[in-house]
Amino acid sequence: MADGVPARAAPAASWRDRRFPILLALGFSAGVPLPLVAGQVLRQWFAESGLSLSAIGLTALIGLAYANKFLWSPALDALRPPVLGQRRGWLLILQLLLIVAIAATGFSDPRIDPLQTALLAALVAFLSASQDIVIDAYRIELLGDDDRGQAYGLATYVWGYRLALLASGAGTLLLVAPLGWTGAFLYGAALVLVGVAATLLGPEPARLPVVAVGWRARLRASVLEPFLDFTRRPLWLAILLFIALFKLGEALAGVMTTPFYRALGFTREDVATVATVFGMFATLGGALAGGWLVGRIGVRRALVLTGLGQMLSNLMYVALAAAGHSMPMLWAQVGVESFTDGLADAAFLTWLSALTSRAFTATQYALLSSLAAVPLRTLGASSGVLAEALGWPGFFLLTTAAALPAMGIMLYLLRRLPPEARE
Repeated sequence: MADGVPARAAPAASWRDRRFPILLALGFSAGVPLPLVAGQVLRQWFAESGLSLSAIGLTALIGLAYANKFLWSPALDALRPPVLGQRRGWLLILQLLLIVAIAATGFSDPRIDPLQTALLAALVAFLSASQDIVIDAYRIELLGDDDRGQAYGLATYVWGYRLALLASGAGTLLLVAPLGWTGAFLYGAALVLVGVAATLLGPEPARLPVVAVGWRARLRASVLEPFLDFTRRPLWLAILLFIALFKLGEALAGVMTTPFYRALGFTREDVATVATVFGMFATLGGALAGGWLVGRIGVRRALVLTGLGQMLSNLMYVALAAAGHSMPMLWAQVGVESFTDGLADAAFLTWLSALTSRAFTATQYALLSSLAAVPLRTLGASSGVLAEALGWPGFFLLTTAAALPAMGIMLYLLRRLPPEARE
């Protein structure tokens, strides 16, 4: 029983549970900042401002907070805000700061001072990563040990997140023409108000108390024990390596997608309507198919199949480079790449949630999701240099091959882990 809802509620009853609309809105709030400061919108702004491919590639470093959020996640577990409880209190503080920081980014100008814009974007990324830590912990704690509820909760969160990528990504790009970049970023800042409303209306989940006396005991309970707990698992190092490498090929390709489309002559509106709007629906379709696949064959085997699809989809970039400015090929490339990413994300996020210990929710989930962001935020910064050196076809062939190590590690895990641990 959680929040007055039976743990094994039927699907229809589960979707009427008020926790799920709250998670939908929080997923939306989590997704808003990413395109604005560490994704498509910022890179489009930088590309239109005349920055080089190498400089645009370095924008991947803006999102280093996403890859290192486990470093301060223990503080969000241990320190209690003065209002609304442990989780909702932190959410409200972070969301209000996000609104201010996103608006400030919009008032900067990368044509005059790109470093100022990048630093403000890095601040937004830090606040966004902190919000992710709290939302992930809130979601897992709110739904407790109900596996079916956790699956529904993850689904609603992902839908909210993807809808935010549409509203924040395509919506912002389409508003640049009438409002300018400053007005478009103010619109993006206002989108976070959806999360503020969810925070104020949502329930505060019950948490397992952690008994710790003094700062040394608190430090051990909130920092050391969560990591030691994970290292006690079989093949923990191979699991961490797989998590770190699973998105490597996608990370390298994703940083260069916006300048690649611009180099082929596609407009800002083309990117907004095809790459963002159509891409989002293709991703959601892939996520639904991925959830079905996980149920049919188990999460680890699904990771192998969906990872192979995600890897091979990068070859569509090579086909688009050969076709040039071809709208039909752009639709095909975006459709295939987005659908396979949705497939892979469904399996990947399900596995990360399953790996998380309820006793150290925020810290362990932050560690795992941070590892998944490492390639994008570190190696992804070299993508501009690689694209300039190899040309577009050679670069995207390299991104395809970059996914092979993760596939090998998962095949190794499938052979070594006991059968009952595979599902």
